[in-house]
Amino acid sequence: MTRTRGLFTGGLALFLASAVVIQAAEGWTAYRVRPGAGSKALIEGTSNIHDWRVQSLIIGGVGGVGVEVGPNFPTNAASAKPGKLDAKSTVRIPVRSLKSMEKDLTTPYSAAMDDVMYGKLKMEEHKDIEFTLSTLTLKEVKGETLLLDAEGELKVAGVTKKITLPVEMTFPEANRLKLSGKLDAKMTDFGIEPPAPKLPGGLAPIKTGDDIKFSFEWVVVKR
Repeated sequence: MTRTRGLFTGGLALFLASAVVIQAAEGWTAYRVRPGAGSKALIEGTSNIHDWRVQSLIIGGVGGVGVEVGPNFPTNAASAKPGKLDAKSTVRIPVRSLKSMEKDLTTPYSAAMDDVMYGKLKMEEHKDIEFTLSTLTLKEVKGETLLLDAEGELKVAGVTKKITLPVEMTFPEANRLKLSGKLDAKMTDFGIEPPAPKLPGGLAPIKTGDDIKFSFEWVVVKR
Protein backbone atom coordinates (compact mmCIF):
# COMPACT_ATOMS: atom_id res chain seq x y z
CA MET A 1 0.00 0.00 0.00
CA THR A 2 2.83 2.40 0.91
CA ARG A 3 4.58 1.71 -2.38
CA THR A 4 1.31 2.22 -4.30
CA ARG A 5 0.66 5.50 -2.45
CA GLY A 6 4.21 6.61 -3.26
CA LEU A 7 3.77 5.85 -6.94
CA PHE A 8 0.44 7.67 -6.97
CA THR A 9 1.90 10.72 -5.22
CA GLY A 10 4.91 10.79 -7.54
CA GLY A 11 2.69 10.44 -10.60
CA LEU A 12 0.40 13.22 -9.38
CA ALA A 13 3.38 15.51 -8.79
CA LEU A 14 4.71 14.80 -12.29
CA PHE A 15 1.28 15.47 -13.79
CA LEU A 16 0.95 18.79 -11.96
CA ALA A 17 4.46 19.82 -12.99
CA SER A 18 3.68 18.95 -16.61
CA ALA A 19 0.46 20.94 -16.43
CA VAL A 20 2.36 23.99 -15.21
CA VAL A 21 4.86 23.68 -18.08
CA ILE A 22 2.05 23.30 -20.63
CA GLN A 23 0.20 26.26 -19.16
CA ALA A 24 3.36 28.39 -19.29
CA ALA A 25 4.01 27.36 -22.89
CA GLU A 26 0.44 28.25 -23.83
CA GLY A 27 1.02 31.76 -22.48
CA TRP A 28 3.60 32.44 -25.21
CA THR A 29 2.85 33.67 -28.71
CA ALA A 30 4.94 33.11 -31.84
CA TYR A 31 5.49 35.80 -34.45
CA ARG A 32 6.60 34.22 -37.70
CA VAL A 33 8.84 35.40 -40.50
CA ARG A 34 6.91 36.24 -43.65
CA PRO A 35 8.77 36.65 -46.98
CA GLY A 36 7.84 39.81 -48.81
CA ALA A 37 6.72 41.65 -45.66
CA GLY A 38 9.37 44.33 -46.15
CA SER A 39 12.23 43.04 -44.00
CA LYS A 40 15.74 44.17 -44.94
CA ALA A 41 19.23 44.49 -43.49
CA LEU A 42 21.93 46.91 -44.62
CA ILE A 43 25.68 47.03 -43.93
CA GLU A 44 27.54 50.20 -44.93
CA GLY A 45 31.24 51.02 -44.98
CA THR A 46 34.00 53.06 -46.61
CA SER A 47 37.06 52.57 -48.80
CA ASN A 48 39.76 54.76 -50.34
CA ILE A 49 37.77 54.73 -53.60
CA HIS A 50 34.13 55.12 -52.52
CA ASP A 51 31.61 54.23 -49.87
CA TRP A 52 29.98 50.84 -50.21
CA ARG A 53 26.85 49.05 -49.05
CA VAL A 54 25.53 45.48 -49.01
CA GLN A 55 21.90 44.52 -48.49
CA SER A 56 19.87 41.45 -47.62
CA LEU A 57 16.12 41.14 -48.03
CA ILE A 58 16.05 37.99 -45.90
CA ILE A 59 15.93 38.10 -42.10
CA GLY A 60 14.96 34.70 -40.78
CA GLY A 61 14.54 32.76 -37.57
CA VAL A 62 14.52 29.17 -36.35
CA GLY A 63 11.82 27.02 -37.89
CA GLY A 64 10.20 30.05 -39.45
CA VAL A 65 9.64 31.69 -36.04
CA GLY A 66 11.05 35.18 -35.64
CA VAL A 67 10.10 36.10 -32.07
CA GLU A 68 8.30 34.31 -29.26
CA VAL A 69 6.73 36.60 -26.66
CA GLY A 70 5.38 35.91 -23.19
CA PRO A 71 2.37 37.08 -21.18
CA ASN A 72 3.84 40.49 -20.24
CA PHE A 73 4.66 41.46 -23.83
CA PRO A 74 2.62 44.51 -24.94
CA THR A 75 0.17 44.24 -27.83
CA ASN A 76 0.15 48.00 -28.42
CA ALA A 77 1.93 51.12 -27.24
CA ALA A 78 -0.85 52.06 -24.82
CA SER A 79 -0.42 48.82 -22.84
CA ALA A 80 3.39 49.00 -22.70
CA LYS A 81 5.21 49.51 -19.41
CA PRO A 82 8.99 49.95 -19.00
CA GLY A 83 10.91 46.91 -17.76
CA LYS A 84 12.07 43.51 -18.90
CA LEU A 85 9.84 41.78 -21.43
CA ASP A 86 9.29 38.06 -21.92
CA ALA A 87 10.80 37.36 -25.34
CA LYS A 88 12.90 34.73 -27.10
CA SER A 89 14.49 35.02 -30.52
CA THR A 90 17.30 33.73 -32.69
CA VAL A 91 17.70 35.89 -35.78
CA ARG A 92 19.56 34.68 -38.86
CA ILE A 93 20.68 36.51 -41.99
CA PRO A 94 22.04 34.12 -44.65
CA VAL A 95 25.46 35.34 -45.81
CA ARG A 96 24.57 34.29 -49.38
CA SER A 97 21.63 36.73 -49.31
CA LEU A 98 23.96 39.73 -48.86
CA LYS A 99 24.53 41.58 -52.13
CA SER A 100 26.55 44.70 -52.88
CA MET A 101 24.31 47.49 -54.15
CA GLU A 102 24.44 50.88 -55.83
CA LYS A 103 23.26 53.90 -53.82
CA ASP A 104 19.68 53.38 -54.98
CA LEU A 105 19.67 49.98 -53.20
CA THR A 106 17.90 48.42 -56.18
CA THR A 107 20.79 47.99 -58.64
CA PRO A 108 23.41 45.28 -57.96
CA TYR A 109 26.94 46.67 -57.76
CA SER A 110 29.57 43.93 -58.20
CA ALA A 111 29.60 40.14 -58.17
CA ALA A 112 33.37 40.30 -57.61
CA MET A 113 32.83 42.35 -54.44
CA ASP A 114 30.23 39.82 -53.31
CA ASP A 115 32.74 36.99 -53.66
CA VAL A 116 35.35 38.90 -51.63
CA MET A 117 32.71 39.52 -48.93
CA TYR A 118 31.65 35.87 -48.83
CA GLY A 119 35.27 34.83 -48.37
CA LYS A 120 35.85 37.29 -45.52
CA LEU A 121 32.67 36.11 -43.79
CA LYS A 122 33.79 32.46 -44.16
CA MET A 123 30.49 31.56 -45.75
CA GLU A 124 31.37 27.92 -46.43
CA GLU A 125 31.86 27.28 -42.68
CA HIS A 126 29.42 29.85 -41.27
CA LYS A 127 26.40 30.27 -43.51
CA ASP A 128 24.52 32.77 -41.32
CA ILE A 129 25.05 35.95 -39.36
CA GLU A 130 23.20 35.13 -36.15
CA PHE A 131 21.89 37.07 -33.15
CA THR A 132 20.57 35.21 -30.10
CA LEU A 133 18.51 37.32 -27.73
CA SER A 134 19.12 36.96 -24.00
CA THR A 135 17.28 39.97 -22.51
CA LEU A 136 14.78 42.44 -23.97
CA THR A 137 14.12 45.60 -21.96
CA LEU A 138 11.56 48.31 -22.69
CA LYS A 139 13.27 51.62 -21.92
CA GLU A 140 10.71 54.18 -23.05
CA VAL A 141 7.44 54.66 -24.92
CA LYS A 142 7.45 57.58 -27.40
CA GLY A 143 4.03 57.95 -28.95
CA GLU A 144 3.36 54.74 -30.88
CA THR A 145 7.02 53.61 -30.75
CA LEU A 146 8.63 51.42 -28.11
CA LEU A 147 12.34 52.02 -27.45
CA LEU A 148 14.03 48.76 -26.46
CA ASP A 149 17.45 47.41 -25.56
CA ALA A 150 18.09 43.92 -26.95
CA GLU A 151 20.99 42.20 -25.19
CA GLY A 152 22.42 39.04 -26.66
CA GLU A 153 25.16 37.39 -28.66
CA LEU A 154 26.03 38.35 -32.23
CA LYS A 155 27.89 35.72 -34.24
CA VAL A 156 29.73 36.76 -37.41
CA ALA A 157 32.19 34.59 -39.34
CA GLY A 158 32.29 32.16 -36.42
CA VAL A 159 33.17 34.81 -33.81
CA THR A 160 30.63 35.59 -31.08
CA LYS A 161 30.39 38.90 -29.20
CA LYS A 162 27.98 40.10 -26.54
CA ILE A 163 26.20 43.27 -27.65
CA THR A 164 23.38 45.60 -26.67
CA LEU A 165 21.32 46.58 -29.69
CA PRO A 166 18.96 49.58 -29.48
CA VAL A 167 15.68 48.61 -31.13
CA GLU A 168 12.54 50.55 -32.05
CA MET A 169 9.29 48.57 -32.22
CA THR A 170 5.94 49.61 -33.65
CA PHE A 171 2.60 47.90 -34.30
CA PRO A 172 1.86 48.77 -37.94
CA GLU A 173 -1.33 46.67 -37.92
CA ALA A 174 -3.06 43.98 -35.92
CA ASN A 175 -0.96 40.84 -35.30
CA ARG A 176 2.17 42.42 -36.78
CA LEU A 177 5.37 43.80 -35.25
CA LYS A 178 7.97 45.97 -36.95
CA LEU A 179 11.41 46.11 -35.35
CA SER A 180 14.23 48.34 -36.53
CA GLY A 181 17.66 49.25 -35.23
CA LYS A 182 21.20 50.44 -35.90
CA LEU A 183 24.58 49.29 -34.67
CA ASP A 184 28.11 50.62 -35.21
CA ALA A 185 30.86 47.99 -35.20
CA LYS A 186 34.28 47.12 -36.57
CA MET A 187 35.18 44.23 -38.84
CA THR A 188 38.14 43.41 -36.62
CA ASP A 189 35.78 42.93 -33.66
CA PHE A 190 34.88 39.65 -35.36
CA GLY A 191 38.37 38.72 -36.55
CA ILE A 192 37.74 40.02 -40.08
CA GLU A 193 40.64 41.76 -41.75
CA PRO A 194 39.23 44.64 -43.85
CA PRO A 195 39.41 43.62 -47.54
CA ALA A 196 42.16 45.07 -49.72
CA PRO A 197 41.59 43.50 -53.16
CA LYS A 198 44.20 44.17 -55.84
CA LEU A 199 43.27 46.08 -58.96
CA PRO A 200 44.40 45.08 -62.47
CA GLY A 201 47.26 46.90 -64.18
CA GLY A 202 49.41 47.23 -61.09
CA LEU A 203 47.19 49.89 -59.54
CA ALA A 204 47.22 50.33 -55.76
CA PRO A 205 44.79 47.97 -53.99
CA ILE A 206 41.45 49.09 -52.65
CA LYS A 207 41.64 49.72 -48.90
CA THR A 208 38.46 49.13 -46.98
CA GLY A 209 37.78 50.92 -43.69
CA ASP A 210 37.37 48.90 -40.49
CA ASP A 211 34.24 50.72 -39.32
CA ILE A 212 30.84 49.52 -40.47
CA LYS A 213 27.24 50.57 -39.85
CA PHE A 214 24.55 47.91 -39.59
CA SER A 215 20.83 48.71 -39.80
CA PHE A 216 17.69 46.65 -40.23
CA GLU A 217 13.92 46.63 -40.50
CA TRP A 218 12.22 43.38 -39.57
CA VAL A 219 8.52 42.60 -39.87
CA VAL A 220 7.06 39.53 -38.15
CA VAL A 221 3.47 38.30 -38.10
CA LYS A 222 1.57 36.55 -35.32
CA ARG A 223 0.90 32.91 -36.10
